[in-house]
Amino acid sequence: MPLTPLDIHNKEFTRGFRGYDEDEVNEFLDQIIKDYETTIREKKDLQEKVTRLEEKLGHFTNIEETLNKSILVAQETAEEVKGSASKESKLIIKEAEKNADRIINDALSKSRRISMDVEELKKQAKVFRTRLKMLVEAQLEMIENNDWEDLFDEEIGDELELIENRS
Repeated sequence: MPLTPLDIHNKEFTRGFRGYDEDEVNEFLDQIIKDYETTIREKKDLQEKVTRLEEKLGHFTNIEETLNKSILVAQETAEEVKGSASKESKLIIKEAEKNADRIINDALSKSRRISMDVEELKKQAKVFRTRLKMLVEAQLEMIENNDWEDLFDEEIGDELELIENRS
């Protein structure tokens, strides 16, 4: 157990023949007591300061741990968001590709239908042209036929007979 200033103060020395000067020893002991009290006070102050600093250190250590946990959670969340965004973008791309394929297939189908319609219209136009040509040729043939001449001759002859018979 360490000495206290009171222990130093109450210390009695035995006297011997030709011992130390009592006043000098008492002065020295008084000085030691003052220094010892100062040292004890400083030690107590330093211990209180160490306690306060340890409390602050504990507080900052807790803050550091909380921040580290927060950073880990933020990193995990960022990774989850990144993964989710990646999945969503892939889904959007697949959907866009499906839509593009559908649009292309629709366009090809319409193109084939239009092409078939055009071919059908060409066939119909050829048939119409052929029929029209045949009709026109038949009409020309009728016009060029000599029956017209006979018809005109008969009509004129018939009309002359009618006129002559009336007279």
